[in-house]
Amino acid sequence: MISGASGFIGTALADRLLRTGHDVVKLVRRTPTGTSEAQWDPAAGQLDEAVLDGADAVVNLSGAGIGERRWTKARVRDIIDSRLRTTKTLTAAMGRLGTPPGTFLSQSGSHYYGASRAGLLREDSGPGQSVLARLCVDWEAAAHTAPRGVRVVTPRTGVVLSPAGGAVGQLLPLLKLGLGGPLGNGRQYWPWISLADEITVIEFLLDSSLEGPVNVCAPESADVNAIVAQLAAALHRPAFLRVPAPALRLVLGGQLAEELVLASQRMEPARLMDAGFAWQHPALADAARWVASGGKWSPESG
Repeated sequence: MISGASGFIGTALADRLLRTGHDVVKLVRRTPTGTSEAQWDPAAGQLDEAVLDGADAVVNLSGAGIGERRWTKARVRDIIDSRLRTTKTLTAAMGRLGTPPGTFLSQSGSHYYGASRAGLLREDSGPGQSVLARLCVDWEAAAHTAPRGVRVVTPRTGVVLSPAGGAVGQLLPLLKLGLGGPLGNGRQYWPWISLADEITVIEFLLDSSLEGPVNVCAPESADVNAIVAQLAAALHRPAFLRVPAPALRLVLGGQLAEELVLASQRMEPARLMDAGFAWQHPALADAARWVASGGKWSPESG
C-alpha cells in the first residue's frame, strides 16, 4: 500500500515493485479507477481500515511539496499538516485492524538535523531547531503511533537526483542551456542520492529487519559546487553562473532559502552501510551521468 504514489518517488517505486512481482495498491483522494487504487481523505482523517487488511507493508510518501512555492504562514501549515495528518490517518487505520501490516515505512528527511550542522551526521545525531527539523521530529513521532508489533522505519532522505523531479530536475533545463551554476557560495553539503538508489533503498528497507531512522543518501559526500559541476560535466556544459545567496532569499523568501537551498547537512548513511546495502551510484560522477542520460535504468540493473 502506497500513499503519495503520484509523486516522482512514489511513481518510480510503484513501477519498480510491480515489475518485481509485488501487488501494489495506491491510496488516492479521487474516485478509484480500479482495484489497484483505494480512496481516502487524510485531511479529514478518513480511511477504511479494510483496505489495509492483508497488506504486508504500508509506504507513506505523502506531503505537500516543500520547495514548490514561497513560504507563507498558510503554506508552512499545509506542509506540516499534509504530513502529520496522513501519517496519523494511516496509523489509526492500522490500529483498528486485528492484524495490522507488518511494516510501516514512513518518509522523513535529512532536514531532521537542522538547516546547517557541522560534522558528520549519523542516525544518532540529535535533531536541529529549524522549522523543517521540528516537522521531521513530529513526523517520525507520528509514524511511531503505529500499533505494537508493526516495524516502523523512518528514512531520512536527502536530495534525490532525478532528471524528472525534485530540486535537480528543476535545475537541469538551465544546465543544459549552459545557464546554471552553484547556489549561494556552493560550500553547503547536500546529502544526495540517485532516484534509482532511492527506490532500491526503500525496497531494501521493506525486506530488511531495520527499524527506526535510516539516513538515505549516497556514501560519497558532496557540496553544491561539486554536485552542479558534475551534472554540468555530464551534460558537457559550463556551469559558472552562480546564483548569490541574497538573490535566492529575494526570489524564494529568506526562510525557504535558508532551510532548503542554503542548508548544509553532511549526512552519512551509517545504518545502510552496516546492513550491506549496495548502491548502484555510490559516486557523484556516476549519478550525474545517470541523470544526464535521462535516468535510464531497469529493475534488473537496480
